[in-house]
Amino acid sequence: MNPVTLLPFIVLIGAMFLMTRSAKKKQAAAAQMRDEMQPGTGVRTIGGMYATVKELHDDTVLLEIAPGIHAVYAKNAIGAVLSDEEYNRIVHGDDESGLDLDGTVVPDDASSLTGNDDEPRLDLTKKADEDEPKDADSGKKSEGKDDGEADAK
Repeated sequence: MNPVTLLPFIVLIGAMFLMTRSAKKKQAAAAQMRDEMQPGTGVRTIGGMYATVKELHDDTVLLEIAPGIHAVYAKNAIGAVLSDEEYNRIVHGDDESGLDLDGTVVPDDASSLTGNDDEPRLDLTKKADEDEPKDADSGKKSEGKDDGEADAK
């Protein structure tokens, strides 16, 4: 056979080899991370829940989701093992970075963004007599006719 005809097959096999190799590296790194878990370690599950490891078993792990609330998860469900600083920052809101924001407080609503509180506010609610549109010709309320419909009998 001609080597030129085999070239696409060789490239395809090489690409498949490289893709499976990188996937195996990721799986090995995840397995190593899970093996490094110890009781008291903060983790994030693949579902995005943060918890603390209480007990480790062969294929399962007991997680403390909240104080006094425990759940059993598969070890494969652990997405990341977090450092103590990162876990406390995310879960407890501890911020050890020492950022000084000059005491700037952001309000929860937009009421402080309006400059003048003495100004009358607009009433954007519908009035009871404005619920149905009126005909321009008769001054009566329309009987469900849309624009462009005629009174054909």
